[in-house]
Amino acid sequence: MSRIKGSDTKPEKVIRSRLHSFGFRFRKNYRKLPGKPDIVLPKYHAILFINGCFWHWHEGCRQMRFPKTNTEFWKKKLLGNRDRDKEEIKRLLSDGWRVGVVWECSITGKNRALKIMNVSEEIALWLEEEFEARFKEF
Repeated sequence: MSRIKGSDTKPEKVIRSRLHSFGFRFRKNYRKLPGKPDIVLPKYHAILFINGCFWHWHEGCRQMRFPKTNTEFWKKKLLGNRDRDKEEIKRLLSDGWRVGVVWECSITGKNRALKIMNVSEEIALWLEEEFEARFKEF
């Protein structure tokens, strides 16, 4: 577990690269905001979190499985992560930010390149739609 990275993960790098190629400029891993967002787009007053399905408890996802050992510890840990995420998103929304969450399962697996392109285009549309949707999951 000590080798698991908290920032600059492959999914983060891929999404950042696609957004940059679309012409978006952003800050990464901004520590002054709740939850230390992975991507902050100040011009659009928007934030993106790139969440791993296991670590952030993506309900209904095939990648979200409990370890078979020490289940009580993992249940408490993962539920705590999910609850903390919800609170941080509520704080950001109340501060006027738009918040997007990109789930790992939406950009990995079969047809990975196509999935990444589709999600990146969806993010670009969401950013440029003049603040219609305040919260969106990709």
